[in-house]
Amino acid sequence: MFWNEIQKKAKEYRMDMAKFLSDLVKIHSISCKEKDVVLRIKKEMEKVGFDEIIIDGLGNILGRVGNGPRVIAIDAHIDTVDLGERSAWNRDPLSGDIDDVNVYGRGTTDQTGGLVSGVYAGKIVKDLNLGEDVTVWVTGTVMEEDCDGLCWQYILNEVKLRPEFVVITEPTNLNIYRGHRGRMEIKVYVKGLSAHGSAPERGDNAIFKMAKILNELEELHPKLKNDDFLGKGSLTVSQFFSSSPSQCAVADEAWISIDRRLTWGETKESAIGEIEALPSVKKFGAKVEMYMYSETAYTGLVYPTEKYYPTWKIEENHPLVQQCVSAFENLFDKKPVVDKWTFSTNGVSIMGREGIPCIGFGPGNEIYAHAPNEFVPIEHLEVCAAFYAGLIATTKK
Repeated sequence: MFWNEIQKKAKEYRMDMAKFLSDLVKIHSISCKEKDVVLRIKKEMEKVGFDEIIIDGLGNILGRVGNGPRVIAIDAHIDTVDLGERSAWNRDPLSGDIDDVNVYGRGTTDQTGGLVSGVYAGKIVKDLNLGEDVTVWVTGTVMEEDCDGLCWQYILNEVKLRPEFVVITEPTNLNIYRGHRGRMEIKVYVKGLSAHGSAPERGDNAIFKMAKILNELEELHPKLKNDDFLGKGSLTVSQFFSSSPSQCAVADEAWISIDRRLTWGETKESAIGEIEALPSVKKFGAKVEMYMYSETAYTGLVYPTEKYYPTWKIEENHPLVQQCVSAFENLFDKKPVVDKWTFSTNGVSIMGREGIPCIGFGPGNEIYAHAPNEFVPIEHLEVCAAFYAGLIATTKK
């Protein structure tokens, strides 16, 4: 069988992957600033022999291997969060340092490591002439850290690429993940009436109104729904803003931002409705709405969307989960852990909005995502490249 050959090839390309990832880490690529990292990925895809490479209007890079009837995708977002406080890092976060075990720096785990393994899985497939029934697209997607899934809204709606399933290469610590909670970003706004601070009774203080709403939001959190697999829905107030004519005046406006995590069965309508039903929200006529995302991509395109990221999961007995478990066992001679992410991924659009099955398998541990001293084990790059190639090889007509 081809399993041993796949593993040999993945091991052969171990340091090629580490060096490629090191190059990517050295390119500062926060959301909307991904152009240079896209060009570096294009160069590597050309080097390893991809059959077609597209850079779409939003700036996503899509590389194709094969031309079979079954179309699948291996996705990795290629933007990163910013570097944070430099003094918290033991190394330069843009160093891309490599030692015998790890590659270090921002984005190694979250999540250009997955992109690197996906590209080299494509090379393994070509080397071994695997996957003759499959067209594989390796997608390096943009703006995910700012707006999960916007990139795939564009790919599905504008590029018109609709895979049969998508492998999401966000960090899973080499476990198989089959879902995660959704989320949404909500604004609650309340209006007051300004007056001189020496006579506050002449005004109507928006901050005091919001304080009552905040207490009710805190009481709402423990009452939210729970799912046996995905866990509990959650709510936290992440920002508080107010305005007044001066520091000597009654606040005439107050508004807050809410990070709402959605478990199975919760929707944007149910989440908004719960807040609108709070007694103080009704009493003060507070406005509850979702934030919109309308930042400009590095290509100059604005592709607006509401900041709603639907919950998704596929069942453990789903054929895709079983195919992944089988590939893992054949490659590594042990049973995988099947679990879920804590955070959100592009699956919110692919599966959450569009119903296209997603499966997660990626290098690195998610606890290092967005954290200082981020790193990924080189062994994880090798294992993931082998796994993706094995999954492609077992996708038949």
